[in-house]
Amino acid sequence: MGLFDFLKSDKKKADEAAEKVKQQVQEQAAARGTPHASSAADAAAATRAAAERMAAAAPPRPAPATPTPGSAAHKAVPATPRPPAMPKAAPSSAAPGAMHTPTPHSAAHKAVPAAPVPKPPAAAAQRTYTVRAGDSLAAIARRELGNEARWRELYAMNQGVIGSNPDLLRPGIVLTLPG
Repeated sequence: MGLFDFLKSDKKKADEAAEKVKQQVQEQAAARGTPHASSAADAAAATRAAAERMAAAAPPRPAPATPTPGSAAHKAVPATPRPPAMPKAAPSSAAPGAMHTPTPHSAAHKAVPAAPVPKPPAAAAQRTYTVRAGDSLAAIARRELGNEARWRELYAMNQGVIGSNPDLLRPGIVLTLPG
């Protein structure tokens, strides 16, 4: 028997089942004395019965395959992260005031002051520049920093000394040079 013959036989079985259901509905309608076409409840019951019979006659579906690391199915839904387990409290058989071993989840380790952080050594004397007549920030940056485009950096460090206008430099102002 070929594939098409198999499909035809399934269709033939389904048609026969539908015909049986139709006959049953007509018999039930005749027994009640109601016409077949007007009974929606009978049609719904017949449809349910036919669906149940077809489901029973169908071959069982295979169980869904479990995803493997090589398949893409396990990548479709990310695994939900589990919260870290909290340590269980030790029985309170110890006397009150007894030493407590701090854990990452307890507050005892937070009460201990942290070790002092050593301060960075004071910068060796900061470089400074005293403004002369005719100087501009670009010229100072080119001469002292090697790049005249760094004039903005020079201005940002010395804005309090220079004022709001970077083009107005008074001779005698001492500027701090960036490192």
